[in-house]
Amino acid sequence: MKETTSKEKMLKKIRKALLEKRDNPYPNLEEAPLYPAYDDFLEILFAEQLSLVAGKFVFCEDQIQFVENLLLLADEKGWRKIYCWEPSLQKLLQTYEFPFYSTDTDFSQAEVGITGCESLIARNGSILISNGNESGRRLSIFPHYHIVVAYTSQLVLDLKDALKKVKSKYGDRLPSMLTTVTGPSRTADIEKTLVLGAHGPKELIVFLLEG
Repeated sequence: MKETTSKEKMLKKIRKALLEKRDNPYPNLEEAPLYPAYDDFLEILFAEQLSLVAGKFVFCEDQIQFVENLLLLADEKGWRKIYCWEPSLQKLLQTYEFPFYSTDTDFSQAEVGITGCESLIARNGSILISNGNESGRRLSIFPHYHIVVAYTSQLVLDLKDALKKVKSKYGDRLPSMLTTVTGPSRTADIEKTLVLGAHGPKELIVFLLEG
């Protein structure tokens, strides 16, 4: 009598399983959310994910605390060439007499770029930015330090939620540049050694304010 091979045994089990009808254990799988809800903890999730990609997170209860933290950081780093081109952020800095460059004078020497953003994406600690404001494309890319000023109302869970907010804000006139920033610029092209700041800012700092 011919001995049954392992392959034949496996095929026999598959045929038997196909003949047996069982109820679907997950009937509503497609309707269920892909991830658990984090709506009440988006700022915590964002801070955790940002730190995992070498970004820095600073929570500020109000504008005064933001400017105080910014002054301490500027003093610690010895920053002198700080650029900010968005009117709403300029107004905030001017209110507390924080020094900055409002034009691109001597921009080749820029050390810090302060910008806003479209959204903060909690799922992976990314920042969605666009050229739909006065910061344009350069201010988040050229200086060695990129500071993002954001508000809790800009926190979303996923990229799809961020894109919905952009579409709601701009309608059919979407900015020509929409991109996500996930931590400081990095590369490992040379001898497989990770280098920060090779093609853009070497440090990314997000200040999150209530609002």
